[in-house]
Amino acid sequence: MTPTSVQTTLLRLFWSTPGSIALVCVALTVSRLLSASGFWLLPIALLALYFACGVSRRAHRLSELHLATIEALALAIDAKDQTAHNHIRCVQIYAVGLARTLGMSEHEIRGVKTAALLHDIGKLAVPEHILAKPGPLTSEEFQKVRIHPQVGAGIISAVPFPYPVAPLILSHHERWDGRGYPAGLREQEIPLGARVLSIVDYFDALTSERPYHQAMSVEGAVALLQQEAGKALDPQVVETFLRILPELRAEVQLLNVDVPKLPMAVAAAATSTASSASDAAPSVFQDIALAHREIYALYQIAQTMGTSLGVADTMAVISSKLTELVPFSACALFLHTGATDTLHCRFATGVDAELLERLSVRNGQGLSGWVARNRRPLVNARPGADLEAGGSDQQTRLQSALVCPLIVADKFIGTLSVYHVEPSFYQDDHRRLLDRVGEQAAAVIHNSTVFEQTQEDSLTDPLTGLPNTRFMFLHLSRELARADRLNAEVSLLVMDLDDFKEINDTFGHHIGDRALREVATVLRTAIRPYDICVRYAGDEFIVVLSGCGRDEAEIKREELQQAVDNVELEVHPDLRIPMMISAGAAVFPHDGDSYESLLTKADSRMYRDKSQRKAARARLRSTEAMESAGYTGGGDLPHPAARAR
Repeated sequence: MTPTSVQTTLLRLFWSTPGSIALVCVALTVSRLLSASGFWLLPIALLALYFACGVSRRAHRLSELHLATIEALALAIDAKDQTAHNHIRCVQIYAVGLARTLGMSEHEIRGVKTAALLHDIGKLAVPEHILAKPGPLTSEEFQKVRIHPQVGAGIISAVPFPYPVAPLILSHHERWDGRGYPAGLREQEIPLGARVLSIVDYFDALTSERPYHQAMSVEGAVALLQQEAGKALDPQVVETFLRILPELRAEVQLLNVDVPKLPMAVAAAATSTASSASDAAPSVFQDIALAHREIYALYQIAQTMGTSLGVADTMAVISSKLTELVPFSACALFLHTGATDTLHCRFATGVDAELLERLSVRNGQGLSGWVARNRRPLVNARPGADLEAGGSDQQTRLQSALVCPLIVADKFIGTLSVYHVEPSFYQDDHRRLLDRVGEQAAAVIHNSTVFEQTQEDSLTDPLTGLPNTRFMFLHLSRELARADRLNAEVSLLVMDLDDFKEINDTFGHHIGDRALREVATVLRTAIRPYDICVRYAGDEFIVVLSGCGRDEAEIKREELQQAVDNVELEVHPDLRIPMMISAGAAVFPHDGDSYESLLTKADSRMYRDKSQRKAARARLRSTEAMESAGYTGGGDLPHPAARAR
């Protein structure tokens, strides 16, 4: 046996209760020798007692050092788990108070106190994305979590504590009814210290904010403890815990101000490396928590970004999570349009968001334009530069800006900007984090723009830019349902260009396409902003008028027909073709209670109107032919209504 191992054995002996008893025996023996042999042995006895007391003091200091080291490491683990801040300290206070009330010995209480600090050390073997998962765990993920008591007990079993710690850690997820893990122990088979830990751990988990649930009220947690007594938890220990809970809660409340002190050497090392910029520099535990919070926030952003398809929804998710990493007073997204080489603000939130939303800046101008040209971030730039570049003369309360480029496959797509009301607010760390977020966000934002464009294309007629038939059916279904609920009216106008086939056959389809675009523009500008005009098929258009009865629909029908009749399409400089359109109206619910019946009725009235208009034009042409006696033939007119300028 080496001298070191001998010393360690002696220290363990004097640290423990048997060691204290041995000291008392030595003292009694010395007393008897003194009484039998006189006082000539007094110096030797005093020397022996001095040595014994010195060893005891050293053992006590070593014990405290061991406990402080364990506590520091446990607090570091607790700080890393930022979703359960101060969890182990709360569990420790609850556990020690409960163990003492249950009458456990000081030896056992020290074991409970140490186990409370280290009960979750086995979670080091559980992947962080599982611990931080906001939703329910899969069966495979839960199996990963279930190993942490065994891992923790395995780690601690290598430490020669003079009191039981590993058995308490191993069994703190056992249940009173035998349905727990890892061994399925039940009732008194579970160590008392483990039963204490399971109750206080459960209570603190219920009353703490976790990724998978909101913090429960104390009253709700107490009700659950009472419900689980005799099932998962020892009923007598639950009863005792609830009796002393008010005083334990009062002690826990002090955790917010009673920050544990580090050992002096560790504190000195932290002080020497900490920034001297502030007297209230965060502790090393806060540094650990901040580092983990960064990873956790980035993980949350990555998890939630893909849940939204639109640009606005995607940015709403990003901005809500981004503030945990990079504080801001306002956040904006500028997207690049290649055709015009311009950046348009597509999303803004926060201070002066209404000013930012209206901005469009050229490449190279303003903050976003500079970042677009140089593909490098700007830190603490002047936000007013973007307003000036966008032609706005309004003042902003924003004083500093951090702007990062968004790049997908080496293609610049826009900028992600954050602003703050304090000047020179942003640091290089903020730039680094926003760059990381931008790397994740760029592809998602790009996909969102592609999705929006695809969705718009799927609901838009490519020739006229009007909504298409698919959009009309979606819109009309909603409008009819709303009108039915509110006992309101909806009018439907079916409109069809007159003699459109002759235009195509005579002048070509490119002229026919121009005619359709001209008519679409007239109809779109002649209706209210909340009404819609749809290109239904070929040369047919449908107008949906919300809240319009029969009289209003007839007035609007005549207005639209007159507006189209005033259009003259220029075929070439010497020839213009007048546009004419027939229309029929149907009103919900009087003419039908579905869009099929309304379309049928409106279509029928449109064809009746077309016949009447065609007959009127025929009479007009007959009259004009009779009056133009000088006309000698020479071929058909290119269009029944064509006329020279």
